[in-house]
Amino acid sequence: MSASTARPTPSSPPDPPQDGPGGPSPAYGLSKPVFYIAGGIILLAVLFALLLPDVFNSVISTLNSTVVDSIGWYYVLVVTGFVGFGIVVAVSRMGEIKLGKDDDEPEYSVFSWFAMLFAAGMGIGLVFWGAAEPLTFFSENGAPPNAADLEAPARAERALGQTFLHWGLHAWGIYVVVGLAVAYAVHRRGRPVSIRWALEPVLGRRTNTWIGDLVDIIALVGTLFGIATSLGFGVNQIAAGLDHLGVLPNSTTVQVVIVLVVTALATLSAASGVDKGIKLLSNLNMGLAALLLVTVLILGPTLFLLRDVVSNIGYYLQNFLQLAFQTLPFRGEDGASWISGWTTFYWGWWISWSPFVGVFIARISKGRTIREFITGVLLVPTALTFLWFTIMGGTALYKSVLEGVDFTGGTGDIDPNTALFDTFAHLPAGALLSGIAVVLVSIFFITSADSGAFVMDMIAHRGDPNPPRITRIFWASASGVIAASLIWVSSLSGDGDASGMTALQSLALLSALPFSIVMIAMCISLWRSLSNEVKVIERLETRLREREFIEHYSSEITDRVDARVEETVHDHVVEHLATITGEFPLPNIEGESSGDAGSPVTNRHRRDAPEA
Repeated sequence: MSASTARPTPSSPPDPPQDGPGGPSPAYGLSKPVFYIAGGIILLAVLFALLLPDVFNSVISTLNSTVVDSIGWYYVLVVTGFVGFGIVVAVSRMGEIKLGKDDDEPEYSVFSWFAMLFAAGMGIGLVFWGAAEPLTFFSENGAPPNAADLEAPARAERALGQTFLHWGLHAWGIYVVVGLAVAYAVHRRGRPVSIRWALEPVLGRRTNTWIGDLVDIIALVGTLFGIATSLGFGVNQIAAGLDHLGVLPNSTTVQVVIVLVVTALATLSAASGVDKGIKLLSNLNMGLAALLLVTVLILGPTLFLLRDVVSNIGYYLQNFLQLAFQTLPFRGEDGASWISGWTTFYWGWWISWSPFVGVFIARISKGRTIREFITGVLLVPTALTFLWFTIMGGTALYKSVLEGVDFTGGTGDIDPNTALFDTFAHLPAGALLSGIAVVLVSIFFITSADSGAFVMDMIAHRGDPNPPRITRIFWASASGVIAASLIWVSSLSGDGDASGMTALQSLALLSALPFSIVMIAMCISLWRSLSNEVKVIERLETRLREREFIEHYSSEITDRVDARVEETVHDHVVEHLATITGEFPLPNIEGESSGDAGSPVTNRHRRDAPEA
């Protein structure tokens, strides 16, 4: 892999083709239908949430619950299918195809590439749920219905296994489908950086029509709602951490200030572009995350955690299929409620984020082979995720199971905002660890917001890989202003649920349903394109082998043919002479050591000579 230092200014993606199989491609520039329709939907939703928060929450939450409860089985099936699709493509001949020209090299070093895709993908969620989710699945009120009656050790093992399911191969399998489809269209076929062009093999000339606009609008709206709600809900952990450290009290004013500060920093980062702010912050994130991880490993139950890593991987692999297809039909209402509240929620959330993460990963993956792309996006982040949850969640479960620490405060419920800080409180240098975690989660928020703004602007500008700075600033600011406004409204009503933040999150989840259909079309498009390219490659390889065979054996074949021709000519000459002279060749007599059996001079006999 070529490091970014070897080529500090990466080559820009190819200009969009002006004509192609899907019809004329658009020139780069603002797509007014996409920008204004998406902006109108977002504006109406936010005004609804601000002016009629109770009604907005009720309508959207009811609609989302109805959809999720009805098609939870579909999400479980289709997301597992995405994982299988990525694995099949990686191990097949398709995996050898490069995302770019055959001689293109990667634009970013392996470390920078991993750092950017990891930070954009789910870095903030790892910090927030690192200890909270395993503790929740272990707790009395949060355990899965089929694990609630297990003994504490078995329930703890199941808690980490269930967490691995939600954050492992399935989550990154969703990102692989979108990222690979877009990357192939952009870097291999030279199309703009936009969702619609990943569907060109299916849509054909309809790609650049209202159908393509609709696909981009769904992606744009879902991305903005997802980022805004993440900023709104995630700020609770930063505020809780500052309160835990005694720096600032957790209040609405503090939360609004935090959102605005994070948004301002994200806006500066988005304005600087991928190669500066986003790349720098992502590398810093990875360094801080590694520091925190190693420190907790050393200060915590080190030997237990090392054993737990191995055990958890074995449990996940052994129970993968059972967990992947788990819908708990015989657990009645409790099973349906738990699946929709956790597993189905996660699948919808990852799908709603996949346009943003997929497009961003595609943008930074030029020059890598498909096998390298899938391996890097699917396996490496999954392995790091398992390590993170084992160390953070395993430490919390160790304290709970083996040392009797009650993280619920006697209520049976886990507070996800403070679970990580409560865990650190039972370790040496807990205050320092909490401080690092607050900085880490803040930077993760910034990288999610700035990369999200960059992606939204690429989509709004017809797939421009380097959209205008002013509109990048607009998208980054919009997500923060929306989050801050909703938090402020919640303080006026005195009810956090009335802020409309939950309903915005529900809207993001609702966008996952139509986009899951888009993802299925992406799989079909990608398979069709890659299969055709593999056939072309195989035909070219066959011709190349034929050419090499001819070149290798041509001289030998020519010599043999020349010798055979010479022998044939010689035989004809001898026969002709025999006819004229009456002499004919005789076979070699056994024991003769010289003479040519075919020579009319040394072995000949006249036809009229008397026989002895």
